[in-house]
Amino acid sequence: MSEWAAKRFWTLTGISALKDGYGVRLDGRPIRTPAKVPLVLPTRALAEAVAREWDAQDGVIDPQTMPLTRSANSAIDKVTPQYDSVAGIVSAYGDSDLLCYRAEGPEALQQRQAALWDPLLRWAHQAHAAPLSVTSGVMHVGQDKDSLARLDAAVRACSPWELTALHDLVALSGSLVIGLAAAAGAFPAAELWATSRVDELWQQEQWGEDDEATAQAALREKGFLQAMHFLELVRESD
Repeated sequence: MSEWAAKRFWTLTGISALKDGYGVRLDGRPIRTPAKVPLVLPTRALAEAVAREWDAQDGVIDPQTMPLTRSANSAIDKVTPQYDSVAGIVSAYGDSDLLCYRAEGPEALQQRQAALWDPLLRWAHQAHAAPLSVTSGVMHVGQDKDSLARLDAAVRACSPWELTALHDLVALSGSLVIGLAAAAGAFPAAELWATSRVDELWQQEQWGEDDEATAQAALREKGFLQAMHFLELVRESD
């Protein structure tokens, strides 16, 4: 028995200016989130982009082709009512940040990690007064509490919409520093994504490419760049 799938039921897609943002309308009817809350978007740019996702649906509605809509739903239904919890999840990455755990060898990998990761740690130190300690191996190294508090403050300075994007940037890269650097525009997003994959790319160079791992990495990269695009639209002024 096949599962029921929602199909396109509207002809015209448009946006409307509201008192507290912008809505997307299908044949004049406003879209609601999965939690039945009105989908009110903070910027016209984001509303127009979400409307394009809906307008591109042909036949069966495919949520996988609507990443901006999915992120907007998450911002409204999940992040806004659980802001403190989500911010805490994101901030926790600072205490075990990918950039702080270096390989015990070989030397060529250690040098590559240092060349790509040290500039990001310097940026965190300079931008947030948050120096982080580096160790070799996988044993946890405790970080300075003041540094973690300052990074947490940077996370909590985000609006719920920004935090939605930051959550994905951090979770996909495994690094709070990378996520904050991406959100700040301190380094190009594509460059930051490649930086997060130093270890994986090293293994690939040594042992060859694994098709399944490559496909998974491509999906994660797509998600990282989509989160960055969402953040840019959230911040775009009208």
